[in-house]
Amino acid sequence: MDETRVQDRGEAGTVSPASLDERPPARQARLKGGVGQGIHHDSGAKHVTGAARYIDDEPELPGTLQVFIAMSAHAHARIRSMDLQSVRAAPGVACVLTAADIPGVNDYSPVFGDDPIFAVDLVSYVGQPLFAVAADDVATARRAAKLATVDYEDLPAAITIPEAIRFADDLGEDLLSPHEMRLGDAEAALVAAPHVVSGSVETGGQDHFYLEGQIATATPGEDGDMLVRSSTQHPSEVQHNVAKALGLADHAVTVEVRRMGGGFGGKESQPALFASVCALVARATGRPAKCRLDRDDDMEMTGKRHEMRAEYRVGHDSAGRILGAEFRHVVRCGYSKDLSGAIADRAMFHADNAYHLKAARIHSRRLKTHTVSNTAFRGFGGPQGMVAIERAIDRIAFDTGLDPLDVRRRNFYPAMGSGSFGKTPYHQSVEDCVIAEIVGELETSSDYRARREAVRAFNAESPILKKGLALTPVKFGISFTTSHLNQAGALVHVYKDGSVHLNHGGTEMGQGLFTKVAQVVAEEFQIDVSNVRITATTTAKVPNTSATAASSGSDLNGMAAQAAARTIKTRLIDYAVQRYRVPREEVVFLPGRVRIGAEEKRFCDLVGEAYLARVSLSSTGFYATPGITYDRESASGKPFYYFAYGAACAEVVIDTLTGENRLLRADILHDVGQSLNPALDLGQIEGGFIQGMGWLTTEELWWDKAGRLRTHAPSTYKIPTANDRPDDLRVHLWEKGRNPAATIYRSKAVGEPPFMLALSVFSALTDAVCAAGDYRRFPDLDAPATPERLLAAVDAVRGG
Repeated sequence: MDETRVQDRGEAGTVSPASLDERPPARQARLKGGVGQGIHHDSGAKHVTGAARYIDDEPELPGTLQVFIAMSAHAHARIRSMDLQSVRAAPGVACVLTAADIPGVNDYSPVFGDDPIFAVDLVSYVGQPLFAVAADDVATARRAAKLATVDYEDLPAAITIPEAIRFADDLGEDLLSPHEMRLGDAEAALVAAPHVVSGSVETGGQDHFYLEGQIATATPGEDGDMLVRSSTQHPSEVQHNVAKALGLADHAVTVEVRRMGGGFGGKESQPALFASVCALVARATGRPAKCRLDRDDDMEMTGKRHEMRAEYRVGHDSAGRILGAEFRHVVRCGYSKDLSGAIADRAMFHADNAYHLKAARIHSRRLKTHTVSNTAFRGFGGPQGMVAIERAIDRIAFDTGLDPLDVRRRNFYPAMGSGSFGKTPYHQSVEDCVIAEIVGELETSSDYRARREAVRAFNAESPILKKGLALTPVKFGISFTTSHLNQAGALVHVYKDGSVHLNHGGTEMGQGLFTKVAQVVAEEFQIDVSNVRITATTTAKVPNTSATAASSGSDLNGMAAQAAARTIKTRLIDYAVQRYRVPREEVVFLPGRVRIGAEEKRFCDLVGEAYLARVSLSSTGFYATPGITYDRESASGKPFYYFAYGAACAEVVIDTLTGENRLLRADILHDVGQSLNPALDLGQIEGGFIQGMGWLTTEELWWDKAGRLRTHAPSTYKIPTANDRPDDLRVHLWEKGRNPAATIYRSKAVGEPPFMLALSVFSALTDAVCAAGDYRRFPDLDAPATPERLLAAVDAVRGG
């Protein structure tokens, strides 16, 4: 297309399509980068070369202020007085802000209005923000903050789960109301069962440890407008909370993010605090502001995965079939409600994992502690919920002398196509279950039976090193359980040269969402993915977005982008039908070209013609997941659109003298439906598995009695490293996978489900501890299974 001929007015008249310099299309058998192709992450090369630009890499505007947030040193105390005169008078300080300086609402909470930006009268955890200092550099701001004089009156603090129970009982209420799910008569089934196993298992918290810490910038505009760049999974929530703090309508705030250096849930509700503080500083000074936390402050100030205690009673017969089950969850929420209600709910939703519990009762308490408010983390409570049933299965196998895999298989939900469906404890029919087939294939490919015998033989000859082996399943529900969040929007522009601009409400945190959605648009137009430009997420283009969370990013945004592309595609077809006088079915989009009757055109040429014919080449798209509902009063409904399935077989070895342990081999088979991008999906599965293993083995959060987090840096908080990846790791996508639900190209979510594959490691460690006691006693082992905990468990099974 001659841009100088068609771009502006030139001469009066109508430009003919004949002037477009159209050329014959190349014969292309397959487009490059379409759906199902394992292309690399769009930013992959930039990630490894350091060329990817994050918020902190963007050049700062002249006059940008650096913000430091001063934190409480007490877990639970009244603020008697706070003298900041010396802070304000310190050299280089531009402004100091407290709650009194907030023109709007002093709150950044996602739901309940109980997360003050700055504390007023009362502090409820060590690390709670008190005030902010802005200066030309952060070192100056930090030094000035130390000049503050704060007088506290200490109050009793609940730090641990037992303390939280006593605190709630004395107060007469929990942080959030308890919730209960019932299916059948669990108590009667337990009474009638010939055998019952019971016990409890605790799972610790987990820090997100994203490589890019919390960061935000705010730039003031005209008429009070504010441009915020935030490392956030939820731009719309940040937009709303910043506007709320400024006392403005949402339209006055624009939030933008091109990429995050990891999120894992920790950048869903948490970033609103730092964005709000920056915006308040920018409003007060008229200068751009930036807040970037260092690692220690980040870990002390931001929420973690919820710690949980799960008590279980499970009745079974002599063949290991479960007859009834009861679970009692106690969830450590932290000082505020945050997202704890939905997280505790999802723990309940996944208490069954892949097992058909015909009679079940699940009770959940959500308790306050005087620690940072816990928040979303990959799996969103699902991993904590699954641990108890897997522990019970291992215990049943131990008591009956059966192989744990045989007990698991006897309790799976009925298979899809078997003619019968099982119901979950929340009364949703499980109609897509493929776990038995996946487990059967993995049992064969991993050589499970022979290796189990080999492990027993090794343990019989090895007095110090003991091996364990376990194969565990995963069934994970996909959808936001808060039903209205299951919606997404997208915006697609096709420019007159045939190139495409794509924007949607999802955010990129390294998982490859942008690449997958670009592949969807490329597939719809049948153009190479290199012709689709991925652009930063911004509330100025797609409004009212949901968080990129709940593993729903591709499901929601892929469908929305597809809807936008199809709208434009339909307009192009309408144009071709009218101009070339052919039936609609004779307009066919092929790789890199469009067949119109007997003629073929390049995609870009058809687009150029449509532009001259004044056809709109831009469209929004919208998608809402159908059929999602949950009635809280009856604890029943269909909260999930479908389930994702997978299984893992893990072999471990422990040193009974030191408690040190190692994962020797892991075999994983995971169902992603018809994969949008097999390369990205394999990466998500491997990464999720290793992160889950870290939660269950090495990542220990520890608060002292005063409520101070003592594991707030990589020197004391141990995430898995490359050396913790087993030397033998075999990850495969299930080749038969196809989502029966009408998802984008029949794919399945892959962000969260693989995390729970690491339960196989925890069960294998339990098996190894059993071996240390010659299989005479079943161990009590909590997570994370650190060397200290493993040593204690070994000592217990040996009768120490």
